[in-house]
Amino acid sequence: MALKLYGKDPLKVFEDVFSDKVSPFFSSMIAPAFKVDISEDDKAIFIEADMPGIKKEDVKVSLDDDVLFISGERSQTEEEKKKGYHRIERSWGSLSRSFTVGDNVDAEKIDATYDNGVLKVVIPKLESKPKAGKEIAVK
Repeated sequence: MALKLYGKDPLKVFEDVFSDKVSPFFSSMIAPAFKVDISEDDKAIFIEADMPGIKKEDVKVSLDDDVLFISGERSQTEEEKKKGYHRIERSWGSLSRSFTVGDNVDAEKIDATYDNGVLKVVIPKLESKPKAGKEIAVK
């Protein structure tokens, strides 16, 4: 027998409160990040970040040492006018993620494009020569 409180499972009481359908403001406070896909091949690292609702000019990408930083700011205004009342709600927030990409990347050739809420970053790798082994004499 499951414990129910007011017809709801007590472990799921806050599910509706923090869902996007009920309150996008609360859900953005709970998960202040964005989804990212990362892949790589021999020549580059590829990052695709879903950043819906953020304008291109509010997206920032930078590289410091071997860490790539992606950030953005989003603001949202919702207005509703009906007979007898007028409601306006505003919310805003900053989102950021950082990734260690290693020191074998070509920082001068990083390319970032933003289209329809998706940021694509291509980080080319430096061509590295395999290090030749060396025998060390024991004295």
